Amino acid sequence: MDENETQASAGENEGSEKPKTAKQLEKEAKKAAKLAKFNEKKAKAAEKKPTDGQSQKDKKPKKVEEKKVITYDIETPAGEKKNVAVELPAQYSPKYVEAAWYEWWKKEGFFKPEYGRNLDEPNPKGKFVMVIPPPNVTGTLHLGHALTNSVEDAICRWHRMKGRSALWVPGCDHAGIATQVVVEKKIKREEGLTRHDLGREEFLKRVWNWKNEKGNFIYHQLEKLGSSLDWDRVTFTMDPGPIEAVKEAFIRMHEDGTIYRANRLVNWSCTLKSAISDIEVEKKELPGRTEIAVPGYNEKVECGVLILFSYEVEKTGERITVATTRIETMLGDTAVAVHPKDERYKHLVGKMLVHPFANRKIPILEDEFVEMEFGTGAVKITPAHDPNDYEVGKRHNLPFITIFTDDGYIKEGYKHFTGMKRFEARKAVLESLKDAGLYVETKDNPMVVPICSRSKDIIEPMLKPQ
Repeated sequence: MDENETQASAGENEGSEKPKTAKQLEKEAKKAAKLAKFNEKKAKAAEKKPTDGQSQKDKKPKKVEEKKVITYDIETPAGEKKNVAVELPAQYSPKYVEAAWYEWWKKEGFFKPEYGRNLDEPNPKGKFVMVIPPPNVTGTLHLGHALTNSVEDAICRWHRMKGRSALWVPGCDHAGIATQVVVEKKIKREEGLTRHDLGREEFLKRVWNWKNEKGNFIYHQLEKLGSSLDWDRVTFTMDPGPIEAVKEAFIRMHEDGTIYRANRLVNWSCTLKSAISDIEVEKKELPGRTEIAVPGYNEKVECGVLILFSYEVEKTGERITVATTRIETMLGDTAVAVHPKDERYKHLVGKMLVHPFANRKIPILEDEFVEMEFGTGAVKITPAHDPNDYEVGKRHNLPFITIFTDDGYIKEGYKHFTGMKRFEARKAVLESLKDAGLYVETKDNPMVVPICSRSKDIIEPMLKPQ
């Protein structure tokens, strides 16, 4: 195409454009007006903006007005009705509204089931009785207590409004070991003494003093919440009434066979010299060899290792190698177990092993709980200090030998180990196995160690009457 043809074509295209409609022109005009307005605002904002020379410090800070707390200052004797004839404050004030009412409610007996009626006569509208879940005397109430208390209070007040004889019993709980630990720490911190230094009677006296101090503050908090509790019936879980009721309940259940007494493994804290519940046991995961600080020991205790050692088979001179994470408990071994299908040990089943540090022989037996692939496939059995071994011991009628005292020392009858602390014995047993030529090796072993949440002691499974 030559130049003339190109120009002609362009002219044709220009001539072919359609003219804009009135609606399109109006739309474009509106857009232009909006854009002009936006640019005008932008220019004004730029004019108001402080220049670089102006300091931001020149701006005056906004005054924050402190709200005045309105209080009820009219003198009202305790137990007398609040003066409601005066003009109320313009703004709502909890301090003003709540003041002086509670003591009057208590004095009038509004929270007692006897209010307005004789309890000897049955209430045709029925009755409602609720015991407060007793807060632990170890501390003070928190937000969770306030929440549940408000719900309970609303329920109790609703029953009163329905005309029923309503009783909500207040109280607090002794919290058992938790309170003992708190009081012990307080005495140790302030006086440098233990409960053993004080003696049983004096220590119990200190616990009761602690209870009175903390318990009274908890009751004060409940009153501040406006709880409609009957304070003439306040109960502590170690009061004579509850104690006798618990004794009576256990005696009745024992007599009708609902409960019985037997030796069972418990979570034992050698520091507290007490069993603790499963909920008070923390599980500490170890990736392998780890040193843990334990109360009563100057040096940290090595955990997270698997120690292999051997027992000699009686008369044959053969050896069977076992593995354990708690080498000190081998003093309480009463058997070695292998799997019934493990061909490696078939010829040894029924034979006796010689215990190197105790005057006894222990059998080699078969049990399906053994994992053939783990360790050597042979497992030392300590029924009195391990939950799995406990079950094996029951199945095979093995002796249950407790090797520790309640405070964690090796009992009589174990040669030079007697009187050692359990983790000192751990080192001593290992060295003695090496001296006897029975030690094989030590490996890293990821494991979980149970820790007492109260004392931070390593939990020792112990056989106790339950």
